[in-house]
Amino acid sequence: MSHIFLDESGDLGFNFKKKKTSKYFVITLLFSKEKKPLEKIIKKIFKTFSKKEIKNHHGSLHCYKELPKTRIKMLANLAEKDVSIIAIYLNKMKVYIDLQGAKHSLYNYVANILLDRVYSKKLIPVDDTINLVASKRETNKFLNFNFKTYLKNKISENHNLKINIEIKTPIEEKALQAVDFVSWSIFRKIEHQDDSYLNVFKNKVLEINPLFP
Repeated sequence: MSHIFLDESGDLGFNFKKKKTSKYFVITLLFSKEKKPLEKIIKKIFKTFSKKEIKNHHGSLHCYKELPKTRIKMLANLAEKDVSIIAIYLNKMKVYIDLQGAKHSLYNYVANILLDRVYSKKLIPVDDTINLVASKRETNKFLNFNFKTYLKNKISENHNLKINIEIKTPIEEKALQAVDFVSWSIFRKIEHQDDSYLNVFKNKVLEINPLFP
């Protein structure tokens, strides 16, 4: 079985007068034949923490909140594993007005475009069972159901393939913590022109492309 882990960085807000509204939005997929190597990296990082640090993390690493040394350690370990990475990013200034008002549909659309590229470019074995785990970003059960149904239908229509899709928290699926670091690093490069973190694992990146050039 092949595993795909999905996470995003940035936000889908379009009020650019707000200071915290990002200019870009990134969705990242991380591929791995095995989950255990990724889970071991997470455990390895936690072993370096003090008891107070472990308590403050509440069982999960989040790249945005970590110290630079922790980020580098995570990414350097990841760069040694048998993984592949592909990402797509939006310049939100170029997103059509009608899509700006339908954020959930926009997210589903972008995720499907990225997944479609994966299959079209044969980045994963098409004869293998695929398990996609997306980081949970919504508490609304209907929106989560719509996300899974939309992607399954599109993959079935466009590629006549079956895919298992799950939505979990980074605590429930530890490997999502790894793709969080990757996605944040790519966002850091796109949004702030800082490639210091991306350079640590760039040998694992297959593609980083804009959706709306």
